Amino acid sequence: MTKKAEILATATHLLAVNGYSQTSMNSLARMTGVAHGTIFYHFKNKEELFRDILKAFKAEILHAYPRHCDAATAPNGRQQLENAVDFYLQLSAQMADRFLLLHRHDAYELSQVNPDCRRHLEAIYDCFIGMFEQAIVAGQADGTLNAQPTAHRAALLVFTMVDGLVRFNTYNLYDAHSLHGDLIASIRRMLQP
Repeated sequence: MTKKAEILATATHLLAVNGYSQTSMNSLARMTGVAHGTIFYHFKNKEELFRDILKAFKAEILHAYPRHCDAATAPNGRQQLENAVDFYLQLSAQMADRFLLLHRHDAYELSQVNPDCRRHLEAIYDCFIGMFEQAIVAGQADGTLNAQPTAHRAALLVFTMVDGLVRFNTYNLYDAHSLHGDLIASIRRMLQP
């Protein structure tokens, strides 16, 4: 792992656990065992570091989803949507730090004053919603999913349901994966043709 990648990984963990405002570059330097200068060589400030974490997360999503789709062949749009839900749940378990970071309120406070961070947060969510929407469009075309509401609105509703469960899991309130069957049944009812 390169020093920059090590700094990003450690910063992701610190920002997820402590939050943006409570994570200092000093604590990052201590945790990575590097001098402040090394961190500032790679990132001019904490905002740039945060932005690069978001960019890396989106790149990982875009890399992982096609591999998941190849492994989980879907005969129709409904199955494609269920595979996308499974992907989101699996990814949230594999990348718990990044999902915790996404679920922290201070990330959104930063996005209110930093348009670049906002753009990257939106890009991550657009990526997930786009996966659901693509499957819904396919299901509406092949008749396995209802054409109402519109594919985009349905994707937003499905995303809200799935992400809500993941948030429960993120904060150790409920085991999101134990509700998988109920989630799929609810989505099927909502989008039943």
